Amino acid sequence: MVAILEQEFYLSELIGRRVYLTSTRIGKLKDLVIQEHTGKVPEVTHLVVHRPYGEPPLLLPWERISLISNTEIVSDIADAEEYKLDPEASYIFLKDYILDKKILDMEDHEVEVVYDVKLIYQNDRLYASEVDFNRFRILRRMGMTKLADFLARYTEDSSISWVYVQSLPETIDSFKGNVKLNILKENISDIHPVDLADILEELDRNQRMAVFNALDPELASDTLEEVEPRIQRELIGSMQKDKAAELLNEMSPAKAADILSALPSSDADELIELVDQESKAKVQQIIEQDDENIMLYVTQSIIRRPSGTRVKEIINHYHDIAANMDVIMYVYVVDDAGILQGVVDLRDLLNAEPEQQLFDIMTDNLITLGPDDTLHDAVEFFSRYSFRAIPVTEENEQLLGVVSFHHIKGIKPRLD
Repeated sequence: MVAILEQEFYLSELIGRRVYLTSTRIGKLKDLVIQEHTGKVPEVTHLVVHRPYGEPPLLLPWERISLISNTEIVSDIADAEEYKLDPEASYIFLKDYILDKKILDMEDHEVEVVYDVKLIYQNDRLYASEVDFNRFRILRRMGMTKLADFLARYTEDSSISWVYVQSLPETIDSFKGNVKLNILKENISDIHPVDLADILEELDRNQRMAVFNALDPELASDTLEEVEPRIQRELIGSMQKDKAAELLNEMSPAKAADILSALPSSDADELIELVDQESKAKVQQIIEQDDENIMLYVTQSIIRRPSGTRVKEIINHYHDIAANMDVIMYVYVVDDAGILQGVVDLRDLLNAEPEQQLFDIMTDNLITLGPDDTLHDAVEFFSRYSFRAIPVTEENEQLLGVVSFHHIKGIKPRLD
């Protein structure tokens, strides 16, 4: 059973992800192999892994994949030598054979070109569900995923279910063959600030300012709230102070205080003098408050289990267990009184034997925060230890909750 954090994604998002055999990194994903004998929607049967230093590529069976996260792929295979690339003639390499092929309708009218393939995970299987011919999708392959998604969103629907794709020709390979549909060509047929913030963060400085300066004040203000502090400082620092104040006046005092707290003190002090008098006092009061207590950022939506829990009890039901949890890459081992005894990383869980207990594989040398610690303390801990989440405990190790790096990564203490 594969532990997978996404139910659907594009081929271009997977290509290039790091691949591990148990805990050893061995290369990057180069391609996926599909076979069409499973029905109208082809199933992914193998992963092709590129290895460095001239080592031959590997062909890993799908059933030997144990984890696909948003950054890495893990297989339970221990010996790579058994899995050197030796494909059968029936194998279709999704990236090599399908991307950039012409799409023809049933009368051989050219529709477009395949720029990406949508994948869907269902019932422990991975399927190629759609071909996408939106030309903006090619930006994904240039590393500009958010821009590609944004531009594609504001164009006509440009994906076709694989249900409408005819069986691929036997001659298809890197150079020959087209993707043909069984329908006719004629039958195919206000920017959100969060989306715009994602796009701005991917642009270089000059492009970012050009886009931002073209926005109307309300949209610019909403977008400024959503970008990360580094970009906030850059945008505010690059514009006239009166325009920056105009954007701050569009915000609530709390949001304006957040923006100002991301700036050097000298810039913040100058800007706050330009803010409307009605909001100025409230903004100053918020900024002058002490660093927030870390308990404001604690989540209780975590996976807790007793030390005697067997590995298979979690792995076999991982999707149900992790559903609606804020922290899913760690299992927190607690006793009946809620005392934290250890932590198990998901990767260690996947590499363990099914009958092993959490007690056998947990880490009991714990790094924790206390209930009186601040956001500043948490930022320092994440920077020092590179954890994805840190538990918060009382002096007696009573687990109070967990702080996720995902929830505070965009928050920085005020710069002096």
